[in-house]
This record gives sequence, structure tokens and C-alpha cells, in this order.
Amino acid sequence: MGAVASTVRTRASRRLPAYPDEGRRKVGGAPLTFLLSLLAAAVIAMVALRLLGIDGDHVMVVLLAGTPYAAGGGALLVLFAMLVRRWAVAVVALAFTVCLFAAVAPRAFTAPRPLGVGPAVRLLSLDLAQGRADAATVVALIRAQHIDVVAFQELTPQSVAALAAAGLAAELPNQIFQPGDGPTGSGIASRYPLAPVQIETPTTFPQATAQVSLPQNRAIQVQSVHVRPPTDDNTTDTWKRELDALPDIVDGAPPMVLAGDYNATIDHAGLRAQMISGFVDAASQAGQGLLPTWPTGGRLPPLLPIDHVLVDKRCPVDTFAAFDVPGTDHRAVLAQFVATVNG
Repeated sequence: MGAVASTVRTRASRRLPAYPDEGRRKVGGAPLTFLLSLLAAAVIAMVALRLLGIDGDHVMVVLLAGTPYAAGGGALLVLFAMLVRRWAVAVVALAFTVCLFAAVAPRAFTAPRPLGVGPAVRLLSLDLAQGRADAATVVALIRAQHIDVVAFQELTPQSVAALAAAGLAAELPNQIFQPGDGPTGSGIASRYPLAPVQIETPTTFPQATAQVSLPQNRAIQVQSVHVRPPTDDNTTDTWKRELDALPDIVDGAPPMVLAGDYNATIDHAGLRAQMISGFVDAASQAGQGLLPTWPTGGRLPPLLPIDHVLVDKRCPVDTFAAFDVPGTDHRAVLAQFVATVNG
């Protein structure tokens, strides 16, 4: 009887864990917890940067460009934290990762299309990489995609000659070109009549602008945008000023289209400001807002969508696509939209 009582007392003295994980050693211990906490703090910092709406200095500009990747990294962090039973880290990371996805995810879905009747316009934009883009491929792309208007950036005298030799005029006979050395050239070519439009705001690179006369007595105004890249803090200030100087929609004027190399993504406040002023990003409207356009031609695939076609929000966007062109580090971007209003 004494032996039985002793066994009962021994079993009673064994304390069962209050929680299933209690009594187990967590994988990685305190060092892993600290590392995951640091990563969660990085996700929180990205949310703060994005919500503040301030592009900041050169480093902040680079970080903001990686917002979609931060959202994906946050999701992986949540899953890993749950796997190794760091529940507090997982909950915090999940809350802030949801904020990043809320900012990024809508670009991957087709936006509601406003009703509108008018001529469809197929507009292509391409940074020619200081004239190194293969002219024959460019003209073949224009022909195959039935392009109506092209906005060129970094148009050099040599690329003008090469495009002419490749037969550009047979596809787009109306041209307003401002060729220049290095990255300074710009131009617009169209199958429809063009009239030059003067830009009063000075920019680092010329930005050719023209009014395009369309069928059905419609017209649009197209600007070939090329914003100086933010390579350091000094050029970042210039980049901000040039984004801020982009034109706004003018009541009573033809619909405006700003197409080109912005050296910015939608996660930069300077570019989002254009959305407030009456434009929509054609890629985001077509559910292709995360489609990267730069850099191409290297060992890695393109990483960032910095080439955009911004369209007057009154013009419904039908499609958006991007194409590789040998010789340039940018993809050509194509938007089709409907010119629904007159000036």
C-alpha cells in the first residue's frame, strides 16, 4: 500500500506544461529571435516610409523602389516565424506586411474601366539607351504591334539615322525629333499628324511634346518623359523637382499622355502625385503594374517598373504590355487606351 501511495505522489509531483510549447527548446534560441525581430523592424520601417509619402534622400528612394519585394519578404518572414514558433514576431510582421500588400497588390488586378467611346490609340514608349537599341527590332515591333504613336527617350543622331534606314517612316511618317548626344535626345513619331507643343519648364533632358490629331476629330497631347535618375543626393533633388514639374491635366485641353522613363516606381510619392493630378498609370489599370521594365540585358531579369504610360483618367485603358529590345537596358512599354474627350 505504501508503494502505491509513493507512486501516486511521484506522478503528482510532475508538473505538466501549461502550454504545448512550454518545456521545448525553441529552434535557434535567443539569437534567432533577435534576428527575426530585426527583420520585423525592417518591415515596420518600410511601412513607415511608404505611409509618410516622403521620398527622402537617395537611400530612401532606393528602399522605396523595393516595396513590392519588402511585401514578399514580409510574407516569408511571417511564415518562417510561425514555423519556428516566434508567435509575437509573426503577429507583428503579419500586421505590417498586410499594410505593404494593401499598397502593392491593387496594381496586379485590372481596375474598373470607365465607359468611353472614341478612337483606340496604341502608344509605345522606349528608352533607346543612348541610341544603342537595335533599330531593326524597334521598327519590327512597331509594325507587328500596329503602333500609332511612339515616345522615344535617349534619341541620338545615330539612332535617328538607324531608325530611318530600318523603315520607321513607312510605319510612322510624322515625326518630331530632338536628337542629342548621350541621354539628352527625345522624340515622338506617329502615323497621325503632329503639331509641336512648347514646354516652359526646363528639365535636365529635353522632353519632346506634340499634339496628335486622331480620327473622329479627336486629339491627344503626348509628352516623351525622361526624368533624371536619382543616383546621389544632389541628383535626387533634381529628380524630385522634375517629377513635380510634370504637367497637370488642363480642363478644355486635349487628353494628355505622359510616356517615358521616369526612373521612379508607383511607390515613390513624386510619381503618385501625378495620380492625384488627374492621371492613371496604364500598367496598373490593366493589372500589370508590377511588371518590371528595368534593367534588361543582364544576367538577372528586370527588377523595377520605372517606365510608365500615364494617361488622362478620362481615357479608358484597355491593355498594357512590355517587350524586350536588344541593345537597351529598358523594356519597351505599350499601352492601348481610348481617346474619349476633345479639347
